[in-house]
Amino acid sequence: MNAPSPSPEPPNVASSQERDWNAFATPGVEGRLHMDLAVEGITCAACMSTIERGLKGLDGVAAARVNLTTRRLAVDWSPDAVDAGEIVRRLERLGYRAHPFDPGRMTAEEEAESKELLRCMGAAGFGAMNIMLLSVSVWAGNATDIDAPTRDLFHWISALIAIPVVAYSGRPFFRSAARALAAFRTNMDVPISIGVVLTLGLSIFETMRSSREAFFDSVVMLLFFLLVGRFLDQNMRRRTRSVAENIAALRVESAALIQPDGAIRDVPLSKVDPGALVLVRPGERVSVDGVVEEGTSDIDQSLITGETDLVAVGPGDRVWAGTLDVGGLLKVRVTAAAAGTLLDEVNRLLEAAAQAKSKYMRLADRAARLYAPVVHTAALTTFLGWWLLGGKAFADAGIVAVSVLIITCPCALALAIPAVQVVASGILFRAGVLIHSGDAIERLASVDTIVFDKTGTLTLPEARLLNAEEFTVERLMAAGRLARASRHPLGVALAEATRAVAPPAEVREVAGHGIETVGDGPSERLGAPEFCGLDPERVEALHARFPGASLVAHRDASGDVVVCALRQGLREDAAKLIADLAASGYAVEILSGDREAAVAAVAAEIGVTRWRAGLKPADKIARIEALKAEGRRVLMVGDGLNDAPALAAATVSLSPVTGVHLSQAAADAVFLGDRLAPVVAALRVSRRAKTAMVQNLGLSVVYNFVAVPIAVVGLVTPLIAALAMSGSSILVTLNALRLRLGETR
Repeated sequence: MNAPSPSPEPPNVASSQERDWNAFATPGVEGRLHMDLAVEGITCAACMSTIERGLKGLDGVAAARVNLTTRRLAVDWSPDAVDAGEIVRRLERLGYRAHPFDPGRMTAEEEAESKELLRCMGAAGFGAMNIMLLSVSVWAGNATDIDAPTRDLFHWISALIAIPVVAYSGRPFFRSAARALAAFRTNMDVPISIGVVLTLGLSIFETMRSSREAFFDSVVMLLFFLLVGRFLDQNMRRRTRSVAENIAALRVESAALIQPDGAIRDVPLSKVDPGALVLVRPGERVSVDGVVEEGTSDIDQSLITGETDLVAVGPGDRVWAGTLDVGGLLKVRVTAAAAGTLLDEVNRLLEAAAQAKSKYMRLADRAARLYAPVVHTAALTTFLGWWLLGGKAFADAGIVAVSVLIITCPCALALAIPAVQVVASGILFRAGVLIHSGDAIERLASVDTIVFDKTGTLTLPEARLLNAEEFTVERLMAAGRLARASRHPLGVALAEATRAVAPPAEVREVAGHGIETVGDGPSERLGAPEFCGLDPERVEALHARFPGASLVAHRDASGDVVVCALRQGLREDAAKLIADLAASGYAVEILSGDREAAVAAVAAEIGVTRWRAGLKPADKIARIEALKAEGRRVLMVGDGLNDAPALAAATVSLSPVTGVHLSQAAADAVFLGDRLAPVVAALRVSRRAKTAMVQNLGLSVVYNFVAVPIAVVGLVTPLIAALAMSGSSILVTLNALRLRLGETR
């Protein structure tokens, strides 16, 4: 329920009324237009439904989807029925200001908002401490013999502290409430602002008439507790990384276009049409989807398929944008360039899944939305009842009403969830799990099915030498020295396994095959078994002996050939993890883009009976959606680009810290180290945290059921109400801290 800081328009940028919003629209499906907007003023899930319902009420608007984390609005509409400017104007009438979505600007705004909340919280805390020093003296004096002038002096000093503190620290709430009221709607900040302003005004009034009690301490403490909850929630959201920034890092924006006369010219992708011929150089990322027309090379497709083994490509083979050319020079006939690539499809799937997830409502949001209007209606009814029916003076009826407002202020409710999140996040951090999403803990607690990717998740990202004991040290070092000259991942892995240092003086790389020494006399070779002269029957026998392994052959100067088997090793606790999950009643599956033989071998070794291999991103999403349609709540654990849409589509997701940046952006949490134990820790801690959240919400509700009637009948002063309110906040905080007692279990 964060109230974002208003961001002034950059210089020389037209206002929303003057700007041509149609210029920011892009073609969508079925003749529609699409536009992404960054929206200011979104504070909670209620704002999402207000915007979506408001825009869908316009003729021609086919879809309006709000992402609460990024405050990004995606709109699709028919240009024949409605104009883009009318959509933005409807947003403004709803009380929200929009500007074109810019990930860089959103990051700057989030940082500025976080800093403002921290400053407001610091000012409120400083003011509360100083006012409490004066209030303690007044309380003690009221019980003994303080004289009225001294008490009034202390009250006026408290007022001089409280008025600027409230004006400064209450800005996030006041701005949000003003926007809501200007649009003839309410949000949680409206009753909060009313309570703060009324309490401050009543305190000044009571000070002016030299009353025994004023409530400056109550109003400033109230602001402090509310700001603590808001800052914790906002900080959780700020830590979520923008998907758009990660996609941009993978995309190549230009291509080496081969002209009809053979000349090569670098041009933007927008100038590359299907059917054109482009050049891909060694070490470059492929910028288009297409088919190899000339040349051979090895392609790193791990970002697309999750497969770490390089794929040898030649004429007739397909390549995709975002993959890396490791070896030779390629001429590629373009099938898709600026739009329609597999990378674009991954991005589309990821955004669609993230939009669906953003509709998840937190427990506190749902409770607060019903809670606030009931509480403040009760305060108004109390005031009218005591003033009109109870015979109390206007000021005395106001004191009772303010007591109801203070004692029922949702401080405990505001802290109920963030306090548990912070404590649980600390426990998970010590267990090697870093939480990205504020509601990930709640969703982890509901999981009943766990889906793992294989490559880099159940297995370690680095390949390991399986048969080192078959060779002499001298032979391993000879192979390792030659491997040190290679850029191929398997060559790098072999060099690391042998700890070879110095490569041969002169080597030549044979694209798609391997490397060999150059010089007088017989050469050494390292690479594919066929490149080193190994017969196919022996290759088949080695594949059968080392299922799922990659084979790297070494031929020495005498012509003798040995073969090194390299494979990504299982994480050491993978089998134990699967056994523990099964014993706890979880259903477990493996969904992988790797080869069937490799997936089958891993599944058999760790005891997973349900697995699928050779899957593309859409296939993984389809399986997860099928599980969800069965009523399953799915945890996805994966690390590759091909896992990112599935991570976003799952109920909740985890990614190892070795995963690519995009998968970490899509995941709700990442885990550290080479072990999978953090996955079990995340599930165990989240279940206990979910219980604490429910308990805190229950404590808040029970507290109000008991406190409200007492306050309504006039038995509670604002001072006692403030203490009771603070006590309820402390109670939910202590209940959250109780999670630490079972941290090691």
